Amino acid sequence: MRRLCCLIIFIAVTIVFNSCSDNRVRKIPVISFFKTPEKSAFHISPNGKYISYLKLYQEKLNIYVQTIADGKESRITSFADYPVKDYFWSLNNELIFNKDLTDINQYQLFALNMQDRKLKKLLSLTKVKFRLISRNQNNKDLINIVMNKRDSAIFDVYKLNTQTGELKLYIKNPGNITEWYPAAEGNIRLAKASDGVNETILFRQDDKLPFKPIISNNFRNSVTPITFTGTGGNHFYALSNLNRDKTALVEINAETGKEVRMVYDRKTADIGEVNFSRNKHRLDMVNWEEAKPERLFMNRDIKLIYENLSKLLPDHQIKIIDRDTSENELLISTYTDRSPGSVYLYKVDSKTLTKLTDFNPDIKVEEMCAMKPVSYKASDGLLINGYLTLPQTKKQTNLPVIMMPHNGPWSRNSWGYNAEVQFLANRGYAVFQVNYRGSTGYGKAFKSAGYKEVGGKMQQDITDGVQWLIVNKIANPKQIAIFGGGFGGFSALHGVSFNPKLYQCAVVQYGLINFFTYIKDVPPYLKPYLSMTYEMVGNPEKDADMLRSISPVFHTDKIKVPLLIFQGAKDPRANISELNQFVRDLRSRDVTVKYVLKENERTYFRNEQNRLAMYAEIEAFLETNLKNRK
Repeated sequence: MRRLCCLIIFIAVTIVFNSCSDNRVRKIPVISFFKTPEKSAFHISPNGKYISYLKLYQEKLNIYVQTIADGKESRITSFADYPVKDYFWSLNNELIFNKDLTDINQYQLFALNMQDRKLKKLLSLTKVKFRLISRNQNNKDLINIVMNKRDSAIFDVYKLNTQTGELKLYIKNPGNITEWYPAAEGNIRLAKASDGVNETILFRQDDKLPFKPIISNNFRNSVTPITFTGTGGNHFYALSNLNRDKTALVEINAETGKEVRMVYDRKTADIGEVNFSRNKHRLDMVNWEEAKPERLFMNRDIKLIYENLSKLLPDHQIKIIDRDTSENELLISTYTDRSPGSVYLYKVDSKTLTKLTDFNPDIKVEEMCAMKPVSYKASDGLLINGYLTLPQTKKQTNLPVIMMPHNGPWSRNSWGYNAEVQFLANRGYAVFQVNYRGSTGYGKAFKSAGYKEVGGKMQQDITDGVQWLIVNKIANPKQIAIFGGGFGGFSALHGVSFNPKLYQCAVVQYGLINFFTYIKDVPPYLKPYLSMTYEMVGNPEKDADMLRSISPVFHTDKIKVPLLIFQGAKDPRANISELNQFVRDLRSRDVTVKYVLKENERTYFRNEQNRLAMYAEIEAFLETNLKNRK
């Protein structure tokens, strides 16, 4: 009888234990969040015959192609020394790509023809940056690229023949041009000049005529050309906030610089993206984001395509990422806040959808956490928006919280899948991403409210967000950490310096610690923006007291809580000797600092092992310094 009673008790305890285990969230391995995707950077060839992507070969990213007709995969490059960094298709269906030789700061550009599959080295340059501007519709062997080859501070436009490797100077930059805008045919007809404070849009009728200024405005306003409305015409579409608070899609007469009409605007958010079909010379859609991504279709054909895709992929954000020249073969990417998504091939004529890859098949939607748009009032009354992600725990109050201010500062957090957020939520933390004043997407006045407030009201907005969490009983006031990269790293250090009782610890990735050296050490090609930086952030001479008062390097005496700092030694914007001294000063004051410096990494840790080790360190650090505090 006693044995029977013991057996019954044992069974009952086992049932209760298993029931509790079933309700607990599975601790997902770090590698499942942060491993290198099997395939990435998908493109489609202009002739619609091939799908291309990057895939690991001997631990380095190389180019693979899949033949659309039969689905067969083949490896195009076999580099085992350095990875392929970026690539694209030329209009003659050649693959153009570059390798990033990180340790010697060199870039190599190659071309590969799909017919003979022979590799040609087009360029090999040291300490030079370049990017594609346009492809030439009239001569498909030519591409237009910008490079700072002649002068490290100036980007000229070159014509590069991908068949012969011939490089010719196309447009010599007088020194103040910061952007070039091609017409549909590929030739450059619009440009943007800047003296650092004022911007000027310039136009020329054709390659034989000089550029002439047509629009001038202060940096607080913005006009960004999109494309000309038709082949050979003199009207162009642009995103503009001239004479309005929210950025709108407008049509401008290039000869006069006058706005002809407002095509579309929103009263609550900036229009952020315009999709234009260069093959069919038409507007497809406009996109914006206030809380979640939204769009408006501009023609019936694209609307029907998205309506059919929405039936095939319900409850997903859908985006066309590439298309062939005929626009019958479309590459589609999808995502949600709880899924990194997938890539598909969609055939318009047959309305068929074929999955090409999942970005991360290890991620299960049911194990992820919802990203909820929220808003609160800052201490001065300004409405601040953000995203709150709560862990899948029975207890949804009095939680340990990670504040995650975004990099920028003139950028924003957006709704969607974020591996860092989901990783932290899976470990039981609530994650709060604040779009403090100065963040983009909410209009000119909101962005301008952040000027010269990088260490002031921007940081107060973050602090007010913490207080909002506490007042609403979401956060345990004794279990709050702050975690950020770049300017977000500065915000983390600022927070623990000037609100030492608010945070229990901080995680900093490639953090900004000194505004003086950050501005002084600006790369030559960014010097045209210095005057604007002085207006938006601060002038090292006129605003020296303010910049000194907010730069963490001068306030090591104020930091009392544990820090975890990550830095790549080859980060072009980092002053490593200064960061090393900053860490030494903190340690001399008995501040607990875990400092991880990786010699062959730049800003972001691209090596998978380094990346996985970083997040394992973050997990252990937060477990010790946050979760175990009560």
